[in-house]
Amino acid sequence: MKDLFDNCKFGDLNLNSRIVRTGLWESEREQPGNFTPEIYNRYENIAASGVGLIITELISLYPRDIFSKYSHTTHFKQFVREAKDLTDLVHLYDVPIFAQLGFVQFNKHAEQNMRVEDVSIEDIRKIQTDFIIACQKIDYAGFDGVQIALGNYYFLTRFISPYFNKRKDKYGGNTLNRLRIVLEMIKVIKETTKLHVNCRLNAFDIQAGGMTMDDTVEIAKLLEKFGADSLQITRPRSPQYFSKENIDRTPPEFVSRKIKKINPLIGECEKIIDNVDIPVILGGGVNSKSQINHILNNSKIDFVSMQRPFVADPSFLIEWQMEDDGESKCKMCNNCYWKKTSTCHINRPATWDVSSTDF
Repeated sequence: MKDLFDNCKFGDLNLNSRIVRTGLWESEREQPGNFTPEIYNRYENIAASGVGLIITELISLYPRDIFSKYSHTTHFKQFVREAKDLTDLVHLYDVPIFAQLGFVQFNKHAEQNMRVEDVSIEDIRKIQTDFIIACQKIDYAGFDGVQIALGNYYFLTRFISPYFNKRKDKYGGNTLNRLRIVLEMIKVIKETTKLHVNCRLNAFDIQAGGMTMDDTVEIAKLLEKFGADSLQITRPRSPQYFSKENIDRTPPEFVSRKIKKINPLIGECEKIIDNVDIPVILGGGVNSKSQINHILNNSKIDFVSMQRPFVADPSFLIEWQMEDDGESKCKMCNNCYWKKTSTCHINRPATWDVSSTDF
């Protein structure tokens, strides 16, 4: 029997549990870009809670991106030094930490939110170079891995989707060509850093003419072939999709009805697991210990990511380790999403003082 608090392997990494914390975006940085004491405290509470792997909130590739005024950016001149303090803190609890790196819009001079087909070869080389340099900074800062944002509606997500990518050159057309911009980056990242490369990938598009499940499987196989070490499966409108109103709608056809009601992505995730030999993380939609253990023991899934429960209470896993059927305080209301602060506006739990608590 598998349990969410099993010690387990994740590629070359050792995890203290099967729970992966993934983030929204940081919102408590100081105006110039410095990390605040609240950020360090948040991550220490999460690391001390029993989590297996931490994936940070979005770190913006470009300071002019849509989330840049809320999120950290590798362009901040003290990023490496302050991020190193953060990774050292998390590593005290034997927890690996990945940096989620991405950008939503590509802006060039006065041109804002450029379409995929309007991006030149020189622009592609700039994006790739900027991404690789950012990964080298992430490596210097002590992160164990990087998560490349290929899910939701980030720019690279649109680049690999046939709905958005109408290019006629070697970066458009078939699946390999649309993914080429990412595969070329992964190759260099693996050659120049020690980072574990994780890719956050949509299971499918919601637009007609977009990525199908078969396209996603092909993309997953190509990512593995070209050096990706693990995948996290999400969907375009996550976390908005995972709400009380949507969670029981239209389950996929791959698994039993009881499991499908817990998380509609389970079937898609299993299909990808059948086609790759790297770890695959189920993204979002679960909020209780019994749900997760049911998934682990009635599907092929070994790792589950959680986002909003850690916003509601960064230390909830401590209680779960002591309770037979722990349940998150998260109401799945999404009031923490698309706000200036990635905090829970319903539950305001007291912060654990990890420095004075005997774990």
